[in-house]
Amino acid sequence: MTRKSWSELSRWQQVATAVLAPVEVALTTAAVIDLARRPAGQIHGPKALWWPLVLIQPVGPAAYLTWARHRQDGAGGRR
Repeated sequence: MTRKSWSELSRWQQVATAVLAPVEVALTTAAVIDLARRPAGQIHGPKALWWPLVLIQPVGPAAYLTWARHRQDGAGGRR
């Protein structure tokens, strides 16, 4: 696989990169901050296992934010 410069990318590829890169950075940042602050008892599975997993792009942060966290009481949603 050869690397392309920004100007060699199609317009669609440039737009997709410009839109999706900040989303990926935001998800990763949110997952890392949440993992650092959340007590181990509020996480499904070992906290040490989630650290390397949140760095696997792009599925790690989404998986952590979706499945790893216990729901907090009173956080909204159905009861």
